[in-house]
Amino acid sequence: MPNVEAEAMSEPLAAPWGWRGPGTGRAAHVEPAPEFQATTNQACGLYPFTAGSGTPTAGTPVGRHQLWGEVVCLDPLAWLREGLVTNPGMFVLGQPGTGKSTLVKRLVTGAVAAGTTPIILGDTKPDYTRLVEYLGGQVIRVGRGLDRLNPLDAGPLDETRRRLAGADAETLRWEVRSRRLSLLLALATLVREARITNAEEVVLGRAIDILDDRLEHEPTIVDVLLILEQGPDELRTATRTDTADAYRAQTRDLVFTLDLLISGSLAGVFDSPTTRPLNLDAPAISVDISRVRAAGDKLLTAAMLCTWAYAFGMVDAATALADLGAGPRRSYLGVMDELWRALRGAPGLVEHADALTRLNRAKGMASIMITHSLADLDALATEEDRAKAKGFADRSAITVLAGLPPRELARVHEIAPLTGPEQQLVTSWSAPDSWQPGARHPGRGKYLIKTGERLGIPVELSLVGPEVDLYDTDQKIRQDSGQSRRNSGAVLP
Repeated sequence: MPNVEAEAMSEPLAAPWGWRGPGTGRAAHVEPAPEFQATTNQACGLYPFTAGSGTPTAGTPVGRHQLWGEVVCLDPLAWLREGLVTNPGMFVLGQPGTGKSTLVKRLVTGAVAAGTTPIILGDTKPDYTRLVEYLGGQVIRVGRGLDRLNPLDAGPLDETRRRLAGADAETLRWEVRSRRLSLLLALATLVREARITNAEEVVLGRAIDILDDRLEHEPTIVDVLLILEQGPDELRTATRTDTADAYRAQTRDLVFTLDLLISGSLAGVFDSPTTRPLNLDAPAISVDISRVRAAGDKLLTAAMLCTWAYAFGMVDAATALADLGAGPRRSYLGVMDELWRALRGAPGLVEHADALTRLNRAKGMASIMITHSLADLDALATEEDRAKAKGFADRSAITVLAGLPPRELARVHEIAPLTGPEQQLVTSWSAPDSWQPGARHPGRGKYLIKTGERLGIPVELSLVGPEVDLYDTDQKIRQDSGQSRRNSGAVLP
């Protein structure tokens, strides 16, 4: 057979203007092609070689870009170090069943691999217990007859303060006092369902100061109640009363409020020393508060508030030790799931949560807040609380949207500006398009990652290996369904 390639290569090539001679198509002059300018929105549909501008490669791989298949990585701390965001806050929003917890579990797994310590700040279902145990972490189970948390326990922060002297010790002393008083006020507000008065706050602060001078151990709510009932001269001075009867009348409501904390619906959980301190050397930590759900929302809210305060206090203690050269410097990832439960218990609780989370960047701690809808925050008691709750989303540099309906996206647009196509994409994930049993939810494992004014990154997460089992939050439902079918004689698929 003739060598076609060799013959083709031997043929002479035409000059840029064509062959010489009549009828050969030669042009004496070649006109330049017309040039037009347009914005990227106008021209992107005309240009046939559209490609992405690249996706973040810093952090944990969370899936592939839905348009051009690039791997997308996400990690609030890694993005902060790379200058992609200005703070390590992340707000995850989506309907139930769209995979919010699955995404966060992937980030928790990646954080452990990167040397960051994830702390699940109150697992209410529980969703994270099996994963933390699989990763070799610590699981603390809070509830009656189980582990207990002392709301006034400052942990290593108080121990460090007692070992120091001078200005450093005084600074830590005021920090410990502020934390104890803040949480005690929050719990008292919760059980009273109304704010504590200014006079009562002064009395509680003075009681904490007295206990700090008298006790060699961490005070408890029982200790505070006893000192209030004893009414020493320092407390009478704080109440501006001259007689014992006047003092008792002034502190009567406060005494009953504290008594409710240890003998009412919260009894048996927060009325004794901490039984299992958080181990910050563990790869991951989960505080499982699912056992207190049966006692009602008030106890669950109290458990979440105490967990947040205790964990943030432990992180602050570790940071203070690292600043003094007395301990290693670590980074942390705090996961705050079912955020709305901890905020709606009573007016003023949002302010307490806001104070706990505002300075996370200085602590080397990222936070992930998870909720179903911004409407959960709109349901708070006062306009002041609603405004502060929306501030959680405003301050989060990263917003992740799973499937949401159009009315919800209108609220989100006020916080994270969304283009028309982005809103249509997220809306298309919000509801199943089939009534057939076993049909896959269209939004399962699909997310839009937004940071500031940048265009969102649509990503689809695929589970690998043991993740399929470890990240499954519907396992119990399927087990119950399977048991029911077996009992009724139905054949499982």
